[in-house]
Amino acid sequence: MSKRMNTAFARELEKRDRAFIDEFANYRDIETLPEIWAIAANLYKDTVALCDPHSQPEVMLTYEQLYGQIKLFATGLQVLGLEVGARVSLISDNSPRWFIADQGAMLAGAVDAVRSSQAEREELLFIIRNSGSTGLILENLQTLTKLREGIRDLPIEFVVLLSSENVPSDDGLRILNFDQIMELGKSQELQPVKRRGEDLATLIYTSGTTGKPKGVMLSHNNLMHQVKNLRSLVQPGVGDIVLSILPTWHSYERSAEYFLLSLGCTQVYTNLRAIKRDLKEFKPSYIVCVPRLIESIYEGVQKQFREQPPSKQRLVYTLLGCSEKYIRARRIANGLDTENLQPSTLEKLLANIQSIFLFPLHKLGDKLVYSKVREATGGKIKQMISGGGALARHIDLFFEIIGVEVLVGYGLTETSPVTHARRIWRNMRNSAGLPVPGTEVQIVDPETRQPLPIGKTGLVLLRGPQVMQGYYQNPEATAKAINPEGWFDSGDLGWVTPENDLILTGRAKDTIVLSNGENIEPQPIEDACLRSPYIDQIMLVGQDQRYLGALIVPNLEALENWAKQQNLQIRIGDDNGDSNNNATLSGSQVIDLESKIIQDLFRQELNREVQNRPGYRPDDRIIPFRLVTEPFSIENGLMTQTLKLRRHIVMDRYGDLIREMFV
Repeated sequence: MSKRMNTAFARELEKRDRAFIDEFANYRDIETLPEIWAIAANLYKDTVALCDPHSQPEVMLTYEQLYGQIKLFATGLQVLGLEVGARVSLISDNSPRWFIADQGAMLAGAVDAVRSSQAEREELLFIIRNSGSTGLILENLQTLTKLREGIRDLPIEFVVLLSSENVPSDDGLRILNFDQIMELGKSQELQPVKRRGEDLATLIYTSGTTGKPKGVMLSHNNLMHQVKNLRSLVQPGVGDIVLSILPTWHSYERSAEYFLLSLGCTQVYTNLRAIKRDLKEFKPSYIVCVPRLIESIYEGVQKQFREQPPSKQRLVYTLLGCSEKYIRARRIANGLDTENLQPSTLEKLLANIQSIFLFPLHKLGDKLVYSKVREATGGKIKQMISGGGALARHIDLFFEIIGVEVLVGYGLTETSPVTHARRIWRNMRNSAGLPVPGTEVQIVDPETRQPLPIGKTGLVLLRGPQVMQGYYQNPEATAKAINPEGWFDSGDLGWVTPENDLILTGRAKDTIVLSNGENIEPQPIEDACLRSPYIDQIMLVGQDQRYLGALIVPNLEALENWAKQQNLQIRIGDDNGDSNNNATLSGSQVIDLESKIIQDLFRQELNREVQNRPGYRPDDRIIPFRLVTEPFSIENGLMTQTLKLRRHIVMDRYGDLIREMFV
């Protein structure tokens, strides 16, 4: 595409985005985040803002009630002596009270440093010390008990518990529960506080892979950019239901909540145990999620397919195959195929003919299969908004087939976080989408930092109003992350299309360099391997080795079903019968995960999925692999709160096993 045509597209993009933003401009003239809620209370007065059906008792707050509670909490903090600009550490997990505390602290003029109450004690104490917090807002007494000894010598003036537990003050430390701080707020009027857009609003500490966490400094301008501009991506209506499941203190969920609530949505809190039931009960319009949650829905659907009689399975997979061809043809016809960005007129014509021919079969699949899958998600989803990591191509394709719109976005904590997102009218699968208004992207050579031409892969640099002020009390790290021209180094590798869609290829620091000098991005290969029904999780290894290896968490349920069809039984656990799977079925041969037949199955699966992926090269082949039965999870420390692999931790945990692979 010519430069001129690219410029024309950029103008069209700006025009469309601006139309959506201008359509709803109630917050155009405000500078700070807490100013939103007085306006929202007036606009959406009796609409339910927050609903927590899993708390005891159930919590349901209208916009008017929410603003009232935010004001009371803010006033209570002022009575406690909280000064404008003071730091408070907000250490808690998802609940309506978290939102009240967060916005109450900001309304009182404070800056909150946020983190999960489940984080390690030493990490939390570092955040409290590094931020210079003079007050603590904690989830409950258990959190206080975890931190109590460590804060005795710190200048903490008060502690507020978001629970209703009664804890006596001691050691000169004033401790109040949620009910008491709200009562305190009734004792005087809220004192107006003047804050500006450039003032610091919050500190979000990155966990990082090495060293101490860094405090990302986000201003009110940073956060208000998201509130004012994300309407160009999605256009929710008043009362639309949004399921909230991600950590509310995380920048992605946090900005999504501010944005969606500013438009009058109803946020329903759910969790991993309840989400399947809540999808059916609350029938959400939107779900803000990470790829792993979408993968879990996909895996659940695939499990249901596998449980059908063989004849029905054949029908389902035949229809899915036809629909896949239909979708791929439609992408080419519409110029939305990342593997063929500039199809010829003939290619477009042939793709149109193919899509017309396959459309009746696709509609049949929708009637017989896909509509039922949508019903399992509540049947009213307008969009699933995915961020926090790359979505595997086959899962992206599957949801496109079944008619559930998935809008993938991209960004980092340091960018508040959203810099790019796919639009409904240009949902280019396998991409991170187009820039959010005001955002610039530059692709540079990782070594020379010289700009690269369109279509070339390099390091992704970002610039815009959502880029952080810097790392708190860490000028060296700030200078390393943001250059003098204001470009933020994302640490991600990618390229842009002529229309400025961003295509990510991996993390620069995750790149595996083989001994032959070949650079391998693990994410696309891992995503391809996850197409196998027998692979639940996978992590590639092989830094400085001659070839790639992999740690694989098998899908034990699918594996056991396969074994039964072979008249085999898999022994999982030790020989003392620690596993329920050790009871021998009559006439079945008992094997373990190290047996040749199991190893051959996984070798076949890996070879097929890796070699069938787009862009396959011989160096992509996985040679050694090991099966591990403990899933990578948040609980065992191998995944982040947003369900991304903590690769360095996995490497440490399985170091001996990995070294043994390459002997």
